[in-house]
Amino acid sequence: MTKHSPYQPADDFFSSVHPTALTFDDVSLATRYSEVLPREANLNLQLSKRLSLHLPIVSSDMDTVTESNMAIAMALQGGLGIVHYNMPEKNQIQEVARVKNYVNGLIQDPFVCHPGQSIGDVLEMVERRNVKFRTFPVVDENKKLVGLLPGRVVKGRYKDHQVHEAMHSRDQVHTITELEQGSNPVETADRFFSDHLGIHKLLVVDSEDRLKGLFTLSDIERIMEEARSNLRPARDDRFRLLCGAAIAAVRKNDGSLDRDRILGHVSQLVGEGLDVVAVSTAHGFSAGVGDTVRLIRSEFPDLSIIAGNVTSGEGVEFLADAGADVIKVGQGPGSICTTRQIAGVGIPQLTALYNCSQAGRDKGVRILADGGISKSGDVVKALTLADAVMCGGLLAGCREAPGTILEIKGKLYKQYRGMGSESAMKAGSATRYGHEKKDVTRKVAAEGIEALKEISGSLEEVISALAGGLRSGMGYLGAADLETLKKNALYVRVSPAGQREASPHDVIVVKAETSEEN
Repeated sequence: MTKHSPYQPADDFFSSVHPTALTFDDVSLATRYSEVLPREANLNLQLSKRLSLHLPIVSSDMDTVTESNMAIAMALQGGLGIVHYNMPEKNQIQEVARVKNYVNGLIQDPFVCHPGQSIGDVLEMVERRNVKFRTFPVVDENKKLVGLLPGRVVKGRYKDHQVHEAMHSRDQVHTITELEQGSNPVETADRFFSDHLGIHKLLVVDSEDRLKGLFTLSDIERIMEEARSNLRPARDDRFRLLCGAAIAAVRKNDGSLDRDRILGHVSQLVGEGLDVVAVSTAHGFSAGVGDTVRLIRSEFPDLSIIAGNVTSGEGVEFLADAGADVIKVGQGPGSICTTRQIAGVGIPQLTALYNCSQAGRDKGVRILADGGISKSGDVVKALTLADAVMCGGLLAGCREAPGTILEIKGKLYKQYRGMGSESAMKAGSATRYGHEKKDVTRKVAAEGIEALKEISGSLEEVISALAGGLRSGMGYLGAADLETLKKNALYVRVSPAGQREASPHDVIVVKAETSEEN
């Protein structure tokens, strides 16, 4: 603070208001000298050693927010979706598989069939793995390419026929070798498809004609379109979309951690390509969550782990020591969460983020701000302390979100409920709040409500508005990247009158506009 700049950096500001706890609308950020245009702001983020995002936004692991459609859409925008666990474990595995198989450059481990199988066997695989296509490479027991089974014969009427009867022979299949891919395999495949009218599959083989992968025309077209539109999807090192999944600290009847079930389920998720697992409960500073994180870290040393939720530095230290890479912060700030009213616990979100960020910095872990985000300005404020934000209510009205659609007086709404609501706990989320599913047949205090969100269009539209607001905030603070945003942040407390002043006032609003770049 100087004579002409009474606004304070985080350490000074939060110390000065202690022990009062604040949330987003209680503060405003001071503008700083800037040479940064909003469109030049860099939103890239290294969420963990193995997890790179191009947008610091994560969709919440709620059963009315994130399943495969939302996770796909989030990854395409450069963020991350965490598939909820309020479903049978096999269904969650399928949801993750849908994301990981959505779009690829080189598909390095494609689905295949064998000459001696029947078409019926192939149809069974299609159903079991929820595969959206019907054309498959045919390989022998040594993985040597022997043909291609066209989709037009993978039909129930042909189920008794053998694959070798219906496949194209090896000399009819278009292939390139691994060396022929060159330094830019996607461009190589794009040229091939342009030169070969009507061909939709290009198979890659090694020097001994063993199948090593394949390109599809539809995937290459999507990738080239992304490049033209400046989209930067979040992908893994095999060019698949990133995907996370939440799990609970499941216990046996005797109260002990169900180690075999947890490890078995995580193993299957990892087998589908899972990038990050979230041990997600309302009270992350607990023995069960710590034990679960330690268990997963011991068996999967390279898997990124998110754990939470906590609101104290001690909670961050506890989960970091257990092996978590990212700590989820927030207890009760969500629009449909009633934890603070029912249980009397929880810290207003901005103060919680400050306290947790100090411990996160000391422990070398990332902080994920979970809850309370209602507008893009909240995202900016949160990211002055946290590394990324998790959004639920803001995304629940998107068409990619799961949930029942209702029409009320000509307007369309989607169901949105807290994971601590009675209906969500009956559906399986009770462990998130320290209860067993069977407990909800008795009197258990719900910590969430059921609500409706007006349909808000596509996720792309919502994310565009949030990212645009974030970039505007970074421009005002002279921050070219997210780390500089933290360094440049200066805070001032806002009075109730100041809060009213910050919103449109003394007018009749006929159309609300989001901030646009000049």
